[in-house]
Amino acid sequence: GFELGLQMMTGLYKSDFEKDFYTAKEIVKLKPDTVRIYPTVVLKNTHLGHLQEIGEYKAPTAEESAPFCAELLQMFENNNIKVIKLGLHSSETVESDMVGGAYHPAFRELCEGYIYLEKILEKLEEKDKNVTYTIFVNEKALSKAKGQQKRNEKALKNQGFSCIIKGKENLEEFQIEVTDSI
Repeated sequence: GFELGLQMMTGLYKSDFEKDFYTAKEIVKLKPDTVRIYPTVVLKNTHLGHLQEIGEYKAPTAEESAPFCAELLQMFENNNIKVIKLGLHSSETVESDMVGGAYHPAFRELCEGYIYLEKILEKLEEKDKNVTYTIFVNEKALSKAKGQQKRNEKALKNQGFSCIIKGKENLEEFQIEVTDSI
């Protein structure tokens, strides 16, 4: 009658993404109901803060952690493990005392944006770069698909694709449809 929820931190001192991925695979084997993923955030006046100050440790940034945490998010959800938290809650303490690491006030959305970009690029893999495409996603996920500050739209353009991303009813989360624009 109990629900099992586990937590993991990524980017800790003397760890790396390979070790963190191993931890995630071990968590999957335990089949918890839920998982929380916390990328390391380094705060001043802490031991990690001191290690970073002397150059012995550098926690991965939000930009470095988001693609990896996006992969973890997909892995857990593909194994029917609900990710109920991804990144730290926004707080004055974190924002004022942070000296490094992977804090972002909308970290989960940042990760989901990477998932959308990956899925869009998969759909465009065999497509002609001389055509403009309309990319359809669930209308509630339009901002995630475009990426924060339109980063996904910019990334598609940098890859040579001309795309318009639009919302559409009745598409599942992370479902992508691609059509030639008219």
